[in-house]
Amino acid sequence: MVEKYISQQTFENQEDFNRNFKINVPENFNFAYDIVDEWARTNPDKPALKWVNDRNEQRCFTFREIKEQSDAAASYFLSLGVGKGDMVMLILKRRYWYWFAIIGLHKIGAIAIPATHLLTKKDIIYRCNAADIKAILCVGEEPVVKQVDDALPDCPTLKKRITTGPFVPDGWEDFRQGIENAAPFVRPKEPSDNNDMMLLYFTSGTTGEPKMVVHNYAYPLGHIITSGYWQNLHDGDLHLTVADTGWAKAAWGKLYGQWIMGACVFVYDHEKFSAADMLRVMQDHRVTSFCAPPTVYRFMILEDLTKYDLSALKYCEVAGEPLNPVVYETFYMSTGIKMMEGFGQTEMTVSIANYPWMEPKPGSMGMPSPAYDMDLLTADGRSAEDGEQGEIIFRTDRIKPVGLFMGYYRDEELTHSVYHNNIYHTGDIAWRDEDGYYWFVGRNDDVIKSSGYRIGPFEVESALMTHPAVVECAITGVPDEVRGQIVKATVILAEDYKSRAGEALVKEIQDHVKQVTAPYKYPRIVEFVDELPKTISGKIRRVQIRNKTSME
Repeated sequence: MVEKYISQQTFENQEDFNRNFKINVPENFNFAYDIVDEWARTNPDKPALKWVNDRNEQRCFTFREIKEQSDAAASYFLSLGVGKGDMVMLILKRRYWYWFAIIGLHKIGAIAIPATHLLTKKDIIYRCNAADIKAILCVGEEPVVKQVDDALPDCPTLKKRITTGPFVPDGWEDFRQGIENAAPFVRPKEPSDNNDMMLLYFTSGTTGEPKMVVHNYAYPLGHIITSGYWQNLHDGDLHLTVADTGWAKAAWGKLYGQWIMGACVFVYDHEKFSAADMLRVMQDHRVTSFCAPPTVYRFMILEDLTKYDLSALKYCEVAGEPLNPVVYETFYMSTGIKMMEGFGQTEMTVSIANYPWMEPKPGSMGMPSPAYDMDLLTADGRSAEDGEQGEIIFRTDRIKPVGLFMGYYRDEELTHSVYHNNIYHTGDIAWRDEDGYYWFVGRNDDVIKSSGYRIGPFEVESALMTHPAVVECAITGVPDEVRGQIVKATVILAEDYKSRAGEALVKEIQDHVKQVTAPYKYPRIVEFVDELPKTISGKIRRVQIRNKTSME
């Protein structure tokens, strides 16, 4: 399937990849018809989705079944008055209904808005009014249903509330019954245009209200690099990405690129994360490819990995936050598998990554994708030299990357602030070594300027994480009259060290950081806490830590 959309499929090295890789985007591309339905036509019994939950229930769906169920979902949405251009929020956790619904929405040209079940009444009201959401489809669980009901009076555009059941209260539509009884689907005569809106994501909002990131119908093709070259997927692989369907990471690892490559998506539907359970499921179902944020790997390496048969596992990837080298090394020593780090944002597909022909350097994001014209821009507007820090930017004057967002919905000013003069500014700071590998430093707002040095929070956090007392940490800058800023560490201690919290342990941790990294980077302030402030997607809100510190 993938060979239809790229100029060359296999590459010997990075130079070959950069020179010869190109995505061919046909007119009126629609992932639902051109990938899902095409697999159903050419290979109807090919496995598409394997779903397992934490109660040992499981379902397997072929591409023929995904086509049939998404056809029924499309027909059902149309019967409810949902059509081309309408906004539909999907709050479906990891239930298999999500795949039926989002493919069905693609088929009728409606705009899917994946969302997390952790949204509160306030969050739902904000989203409904910001995007004029017409319908919400959510899991049939009372807490989620209640938040939607509580928000309803303040959401004038919300016309339909739909639930997957079995809990279907008054005023709600039953999605299961609806697709079971749906009329035969008739494909709309008006095709989707590549520049039509297909997806809208609300970002996690680490520094304010969430932004509305819009992607078009060509976006799925951008994930050919994500799945085919970063995740190294092939026809018949069984791939597990750890992500709720409410986040863009699900688009990266649970849908588009995987199916273009002919891999089967494996879904572990669990309510509470357990590293032991995750490993058992991977073992029992012979998962071949695995992608997760570093936090998941941190918990996995605390388990006795020799107790699990992971012989089917061939490839592991990591993204979502920078990878601490100590996690990489420990996992590699236990499994023999090298984690391949990748970088991107909700606004794009993978843009920097480690590819199969590369030898990964622990902690490095890898090298730029040939789909993106990337540069590092210094504060004075120059292209950064090797070893020099700069902002990751993407130039679009020659070609606009397939997979780069259309902009922030209804906010031209915000869009222009990051994307102007054919340059998209990521706001992320990195540096490049002499071999061409890129290393993450931090968000521009998070970089600490102390005594003339620029200190990235990630490098200090990585040093801290190698101390056995530290379970989790966040590095922020604190204003200082002499140095401009000094480094502060906010630390969650391991259980065995909590009784030792005090000045002696602070000095021990400070001395450890001085030995692991440059002495000037050590945290002059160390605070022990029980938890770190995070967004609903799990990212640390350093801005909240900084604001709290400034008020004290």
